Amino acid sequence: MSRILLGVAGGIAAYKACELLRRFSEGGHEVTVVPTRNALTFVGEATWAALSGRPVRTEVWSDVHEVPHVRLGQEADLVVVAPATADLLARAAGGRADDLLTNVLLTARCPVLMAPAMHTEMWRHPATVANVATLRERGTIVMDPADGRLTGADSGPGRLPDPDDIHQAASSLLGDDATVTGVRTRDLAGLKVVVSAGGTHEALDPVRFLGNASSGRQGLALARAAALRGGRVTLAAANVSEPTPSSVEVRRVVSTGDLGAVMREEARDADIVVMAAAPADFTPAASSQTKLKKQGDAGLTLELRQTMDVLATISSDHPRAGVIVGFAAETAESPEALLELGRAKLARKGCDLLVCNNVSGGAVFGAAGNAVTIIDRDRIVASATADKNVVAHRILDAALGVRARQHRPAAEKE
Repeated sequence: MSRILLGVAGGIAAYKACELLRRFSEGGHEVTVVPTRNALTFVGEATWAALSGRPVRTEVWSDVHEVPHVRLGQEADLVVVAPATADLLARAAGGRADDLLTNVLLTARCPVLMAPAMHTEMWRHPATVANVATLRERGTIVMDPADGRLTGADSGPGRLPDPDDIHQAASSLLGDDATVTGVRTRDLAGLKVVVSAGGTHEALDPVRFLGNASSGRQGLALARAAALRGGRVTLAAANVSEPTPSSVEVRRVVSTGDLGAVMREEARDADIVVMAAAPADFTPAASSQTKLKKQGDAGLTLELRQTMDVLATISSDHPRAGVIVGFAAETAESPEALLELGRAKLARKGCDLLVCNNVSGGAVFGAAGNAVTIIDRDRIVASATADKNVVAHRILDAALGVRARQHRPAAEKE
């Protein structure tokens, strides 16, 4: 069980932090809520206490004998501030300590994750831009806000990221130092990252399709992780079981043909491509324009043809993406057999890295966790058995390793 301190600043999006608190509590974490005085104007102390099952901390001068302004920050495993208003970001960047929450931010030695929410003009103001840059330079993790409906009729960048996005980001930071390092340094800043996710559908008729069991959760985790590390992320989303991250550009696809067209277009100027989608290998040779009807006791015979090999195609395209990562979901009898299948697929596809996982018995599909082995042409690069959010960061670490080797000066490669 981790100890999470949830700071809530005074913005209309404070009500969404209730959902975030519920997710943390249901995950078994001990959550202490520290709202600012203005936040209590939007959501009352009784609501926070009822949802967390713990006393709410609001004032520096409450329970002084416990020294809360120091102890709360020292004891937390993670501090999450949602929403983080323009005022809160400014006070944190200036090192202010004029309420309990800003005192906590000065004493915390654990990762600090801030989820901004404000009007577009405030987010883009040079003062806010400078404050966010200062906080990031100091190691505070500041998410980019979502682009969408704001207070009133306004719309644009500044919307609080979806509570699920904040929760998933926070989960990847708990107890995983390697992830914290990558996120704090924003090591994907300036890079275009393209990720595919979900299973494709191949139409039999207007109401039926051939599909597969992929939930898309690993691909969604990869897109979310890349955005958290500063990447400019495009997600090609086929059939996925969860909402797409609010911080990425989403291109919806249906069939393998759709996926191939989008990936070829987006991959050409990408720095990293992760092909995590599960495209159908076969599609009906002809799709009926009307609903197929039962014909007595007769069955149905389908003629299938192979679909486009998306991974092999983008790997051989010229110009080609900087680093291409493929996936191999295999049914293997042993780890050795999985590696053998993976190495053969890597040779056929021509990608730089292959993420191998064993899906025997339906394992992995739709689950929160994953067990993967990442290989290149010569060796096992990394292995990970963890939450899919953490696995996503290990995959990005491996891709950055390949990119670093690709961009080494020629003299260092010899």
